[in-house]
Amino acid sequence: MKLKQLGTSDMWLTPVGFGAWAVGGGDWAYSWGPQDDNASIAAIHKAIHLGVNWIDTAAIYGLGHSEEVVGKAVKESSVKPFLFTKCGMVWNQQREIRRTLLEIRHEVEQSLRRLQVEAIDLYQIHWPVEDRDIEEAWGVLADLKHEGKVRHIGVSNFSVAQMERCMAIAPIVSLQPPYSLLNRAVEAEILPYCMECSIGVINYSPQHSGLLTGAMTKERVANLPPDDFRRNAANYQEPLLSRNLAVADFLKKIGARHGVSAGVVAIAWTLANPAITAAIVGGRSPEQVEGVWPAARLRLSAAEMNEIQAFMDSNR
Repeated sequence: MKLKQLGTSDMWLTPVGFGAWAVGGGDWAYSWGPQDDNASIAAIHKAIHLGVNWIDTAAIYGLGHSEEVVGKAVKESSVKPFLFTKCGMVWNQQREIRRTLLEIRHEVEQSLRRLQVEAIDLYQIHWPVEDRDIEEAWGVLADLKHEGKVRHIGVSNFSVAQMERCMAIAPIVSLQPPYSLLNRAVEAEILPYCMECSIGVINYSPQHSGLLTGAMTKERVANLPPDDFRRNAANYQEPLLSRNLAVADFLKKIGARHGVSAGVVAIAWTLANPAITAAIVGGRSPEQVEGVWPAARLRLSAAEMNEIQAFMDSNR
């Protein structure tokens, strides 16, 4: 399995990393529904056992709970993966969420405590919604790196213009954008910019929140838990839902040639882009983790990439 360097950092990543969004559990605004902590810990341990060497989480996932679960799982493991987390979304005692880039020093201390580490390997600004505060926030992240609280700093969901503003203050090690067959917006400007500036890219939602796994059906969508954010997502509603499930069915045919799922093909498709360093893939059980791990080794042929593109062109 080939490792890739994340930007200009000293971190060489496995092609697939463990995404801990769903690990946060239910009962918050952007949850994936209820999740058992023991299953989460078992999933993380399975990922580490298979060779995954990085975990991506965020303070907001489960309102701190994901970081706590990740911290516990890693503490119990003899192998220590790189830990990535994010700042910029905070909450109060009523579990109300707000976005701010002005409380990062408090946030990092809380993340260090929950993750049970002395330094975070990659600390990222989650969303640049508070655009006017980007420079101040990025300066704080640069200071935290200098102080040793974080080893590397990156951004998530940033535009080229916003990254340029950060780069004028301190280098960006990585960008975390959404990227999948169903969401290719970053291809036009953002990925070329990252390649030009040696910014690593760890894409999230390569299976588009489960739509491209091959396991999703209309019946399953209809029965998603009330607190699952996907119930209200446009891609999970008609007319897009039928189109998206047809894409997944097509990917199943590609996967059958390799003995893998549609989701593995979807992940491998994103990894074929030279701008992508590695992909974030969520896992809620050891079985899910084991099912997607083949994406770390699958290499789609040029003919298969063209076949996928032709299908997408005819099913817009």
